[in-house]
Formats: sequence, C-alpha cells, structure tokens
Amino acid sequence: MIENMKKIKFRTVCAIIVFYLIAIATRYLATKTNVFSEANIYLKIIAEGIGPTLGVIVACLVFKLKFSPMTLKGNYKSLLFPLLVYWIIPILLFSLFTLITKGRFPIFYVFMCFFYGLLEEIGWRGFLQQQLQGLPKIWNILIVAILWFVWHLNFDIPAMNMMFWGCLLLFGAWGLGVVADARKSLLVVAAFHSLINIKSDNNLILIVVLFVLWIVTIAYIEKKKGVFIEQAEKEKCNIEKE
Repeated sequence: MIENMKKIKFRTVCAIIVFYLIAIATRYLATKTNVFSEANIYLKIIAEGIGPTLGVIVACLVFKLKFSPMTLKGNYKSLLFPLLVYWIIPILLFSLFTLITKGRFPIFYVFMCFFYGLLEEIGWRGFLQQQLQGLPKIWNILIVAILWFVWHLNFDIPAMNMMFWGCLLLFGAWGLGVVADARKSLLVVAAFHSLINIKSDNNLILIVVLFVLWIVTIAYIEKKKGVFIEQAEKEKCNIEKE
C-alpha cells in the first residue's frame, strides 16, 4: 500500500486532504448543526451535497490542478444526448409517475435530487477517483468508498444498517467508477447516483427499468466504439502494408 501511495504526487495528496476537509466540514454544518434548520427544503438539499464541489474548486485553485478529464458531455458527440436520456426524460417520468400515484407533480424536487447527485459526483468521481488513478484499481475503489462512507456522517444508525450502507457505497464506488471511466460524463454518473437518492417503494419499478436501460445503452455504445476502434486498426495495418 505504501509503495502504491508513492505513485501519487505530494501536491495531489495535499489537494485531496483539502478537498476532503472542506467536503466533510460543509456536510457537518448542513446535517449536524442548526445552521440550515430554518432554510427551505431545496436550500437544505444543496447545502448537504455541495461540499464535494466546493472542495474541488478550492483544491484545484490552491494547488493549480486541472479538473479531471470528466465533463458534463463526456465522450458523447453532443451534450444533448446525455442531458435528454439521463436527465430530462427520467425527471419527467418520475414527476409523471408521482402525479399518477399521489396527485403531485414534483418536477423541481426531482430535478434537485439529480442536481444533488451532480454536486456529489463532481467531487467523488470527477475529482477524487481521477486523482487516485496512479493506484491499483482495488485501492482506488476502497479509498473512494471509505471517504464517501465517512462523509455521509451516518454513525447514529444501527450497526446492521451501517454495514448495509457501507456495502452499498462500496458497490456504488465500483459501479459509478466503471460508468465514469466508460463515459467520462458527469451528467451520466450523477444520474446513476440519483437513482439511489430518489429511491421509493412507489417508483422502484421505474428505477429498475431506467437502471437496466441505461446499462444496456452504455454497453451498446461501448461495444460499438470497440468495433470502430478495431476497424480503424485494421485499416491502419492495411495502409502500412501498402
């Protein structure tokens, strides 16, 4: 482990420490104090999730780091595709489903759940995972999962619930990491994250359907990309032979 850590620059380690201190301090203020007790629900949502994004901004400015290769668009040709498939359509579907089942159309609340996921993912997958790229994959996942778990500050829940929560975040760190590496899109990884935040017995079927459809879409695009790369390599070899 020590040998692996040596692969990460000292400046990067310092940046991660600053990032995390800001992220967890902001989370503590939002969830464990009365600072936002009088605020409306939407401000509370932002306050609870904005820590990782603030940490990234400060860390990148202080240590002059370039933000990760991840962007909102990622490696899609247009921003419209991930915005439409992973944000606009799901937000409308969740809102319409609630309208049908409960008589409410909470489109702004659903949007805020997705926005909350984005605020988190800018930090965890957009910054931390990228800064730890020098480590073996298993260490990268474990460190992100542990720091992510502690950041939630859910130490007042029963031990069994805490174990389940820890396993869920470990799986999430791996799964969201795979999505982030494949698509390089903050919108996409935030959408997957939001399926956890928006969980409810009433829309569980919709969550599962969206999850499966998104996985299939990503797998199809990755397979198609692999075919294009293979064809390009063959053409390159043929040109070299000529």
